[in-house]
Amino acid sequence: MDGRQTAFRVLLRVERENAYSNLALDAELKRSANGAPAAFVTALVYGVLERQITLDFVLQQYLLKPLHKLRPEVRVILRMGVLQLYFMDKVPASAAVNESVKLVKKNGCAYASGLVNSVLRKISETTLTYPETGDLVSDWSIRYACPKALVEHFIKDYGESDAQGILSASLSGAPTVLRVNTLKTTAKDLQNRLQTEGIETIPGALENVLIVQKGGALEQLSSYQEGLFHVQDTASALCVQALGLQPGQTLLDMCAAPGGKSFTAAQIMQNQGSIMAFDLHKHRVQLISDGAKRLGISIIDAQAQDAAVFHAALEKTADRVLCDVPCSGLGVLRRKPEIRLRELTFIDNLTEIQYNILVHASKYLRMGGILVYSTCTLSRAENEGVCDRFLRENPMYQKDGDYKTLLPHKDGTDGFFIARLRRIEP
Repeated sequence: MDGRQTAFRVLLRVERENAYSNLALDAELKRSANGAPAAFVTALVYGVLERQITLDFVLQQYLLKPLHKLRPEVRVILRMGVLQLYFMDKVPASAAVNESVKLVKKNGCAYASGLVNSVLRKISETTLTYPETGDLVSDWSIRYACPKALVEHFIKDYGESDAQGILSASLSGAPTVLRVNTLKTTAKDLQNRLQTEGIETIPGALENVLIVQKGGALEQLSSYQEGLFHVQDTASALCVQALGLQPGQTLLDMCAAPGGKSFTAAQIMQNQGSIMAFDLHKHRVQLISDGAKRLGISIIDAQAQDAAVFHAALEKTADRVLCDVPCSGLGVLRRKPEIRLRELTFIDNLTEIQYNILVHASKYLRMGGILVYSTCTLSRAENEGVCDRFLRENPMYQKDGDYKTLLPHKDGTDGFFIARLRRIEP
């Protein structure tokens, strides 16, 4: 019951306040550190957010009035119940129903206990079937729990086959990937050390990358506290690799927090040279500084700077510039499930922000230097659109190789875009 109550509080905050699920979840788990099972709570929270459109479709078939007219508390509990019935095999159906009834009584909605009991018992006696109406967008919206506008977006940008692959991958679990801190250890030694701490890993596709197969809370490990690794998806590691860094160079990381790419860059540079890591918010800058200290990195200078503002003192000072810009996050739906419920209209505003950051960042590059523009989105407007516009309007820069788009269902990574640009003589 403690786990369900904790998950309920998180989901209610997301429902009522549009709270960030990860922050709300962390806060609630700390609040109930000795009670709620973290894995179960996390599965409930992210499962409901990830599959909300599908859950609502199921529920609406058993309700006499629209779901949105129910109190938020009742909506959340019903969604949690359906998730347990259809998508959490280890939860007995009787527990999913009975505990949902207790939950609705406990949270001031006893009047709805009969409704919750009746609806969930009926659902428990059925199997989930997805609609096959012939309307591809509508059917996929329910099957893959994505708004119709997002389904249409992926079809438009990638075609039906890849769109379905992206949508399907958005419901798969995201792997936990570790970047070995080569300043302190080797991949083999770290793998052996982690095994003694109960964490099973396999080598990733990239050198000095390990993929977690089985394990617990990484931040509590002594190997983590000693700075032997940091968590970083393979796509982000590939982004840093594209910079072609060498020891002794100067790198500007324009939107650096929480610092993973700067950390990997410092390791590639053998902690020799200079990395200026910027972020808009001071508390996020502190995350970079703290992480660098834990990893034993001394060349990172973390500063609170607005990447959308030009800083004349930095003009032509960098050998390499990394522009991992704020984006819609459509490549990391499996990590941030509430993104799938946002309106897509905000992308139009993002492309202007992204373009402005790219323009300013490009001025910090020395002649012959390399700039990498990257996003964790799968929106061509934010990716190729921004870079193509930049190259048209800034003839002193050229593509240095083809654009690279990483697709989760094909590359086994987060959805990611990487463009390598070079500054040339006028």
